[in-house]
Amino acid sequence: MSTLQQRAGKRPRDERLDFFRGLTMLIIFVAHWPQNSWNAFIPARFGFSSGAELFVFCSGVASALAFGSIFVRRGLWLGTARIMLRIWQVYWAQLGLVLALIALAALLDHSFGLGVLASQFAPLLSSPDSALLGLATLTWQPDYLDILPMYLVILALVPVVMALHRINAALPFLMVALLYGLAWAIDLNLPGNPWNGAGWFLNPFAWQLIFFIGFFIGMKWVPVPRLGEHRLMLAAGAFLLLSVPFSFWGFLEHWPAAQALRDLILPTSEKSNLHILRVLHFLALAYLVLSLLDPWRRNLDQGVGHLLILIGRQSLAAFLASVVLARLAATAADMLGRTELSMALLNLVGFAAILGVAVLVGWFKSTPWAGPAAPAKAEPQRPDETEAPKHRLPTRVREAS
Repeated sequence: MSTLQQRAGKRPRDERLDFFRGLTMLIIFVAHWPQNSWNAFIPARFGFSSGAELFVFCSGVASALAFGSIFVRRGLWLGTARIMLRIWQVYWAQLGLVLALIALAALLDHSFGLGVLASQFAPLLSSPDSALLGLATLTWQPDYLDILPMYLVILALVPVVMALHRINAALPFLMVALLYGLAWAIDLNLPGNPWNGAGWFLNPFAWQLIFFIGFFIGMKWVPVPRLGEHRLMLAAGAFLLLSVPFSFWGFLEHWPAAQALRDLILPTSEKSNLHILRVLHFLALAYLVLSLLDPWRRNLDQGVGHLLILIGRQSLAAFLASVVLARLAATAADMLGRTELSMALLNLVGFAAILGVAVLVGWFKSTPWAGPAAPAKAEPQRPDETEAPKHRLPTRVREAS
């Protein structure tokens, strides 16, 4: 750690966080593309948890690193102000994303007559006043557009957690447990549909559990087991293997007993309210993967890992791009035909586009225009006709000639 970093109270950047955030952006692109054949092989198809848990957990760790130190060094009020600024940014990112997708759907309808607007934003056409109000107040979240609103609500809980921690170190844990319990006991949620009264699909009062697990780890409020413990790795691996028959479509489609048992242990709200099995599965998967990855940690920023890190460093921009690109890819697949070749091509082009967005945003954030100007190149001067030439013959030679 440099002297400057020590003075600023900053921790060295953990590239594992950016690596997994970048991986999450690609998973979100695949998962947000309906009928994408690659969706059958993302991690969520082999266990209870999905890329959403990874996204929220990494957001919790990143929030601790980005905002937690402000609360510690500058106090509760400035820390809260910093959180409010982030909430403001993410809120307008959500509205901009929805507006962009509405405009994209209208463009596709106008250009190709596909009827995308009616299929994706039907309430906007049938009840525009309620729909627009719902979009602005986040009380209506169209399909696949519910992650950022959930993140907003959870971010608003961070100052509460920091204030409670000042009173007693146990209070933040009690608050998180209470909210999670209420989400299951009384279905504590926020209104998410003005027409049928449904709550948010991703209940923020439940999903805050996985966020604050990451936040508490980032703040070093909870002890973390040492990576590579053989007993823990075996236990985590056994749990992951046992979950495969109840999650992988290859078993569920051909083994009715597995599907029946899954329906028995996991209620219909298992994702909306973040069933505890999803949390345990994610923690087991995270521990096992991090333990296996630890020996190669120094080489993480190489090859494909370097590309994922570049994406993870611009997670918000990459997320917005992944959602928009997923809609474009789905439309392109419908027009080209869903062959394996076209699906593979569209997925890879989407990955490349997300990487391109991340690199471009990173370049803008580096503010290259703010650095010292490059020294101007001196223009070659034409020799003055009155000036003696550099290479002149000696006087005696000239006279002799």
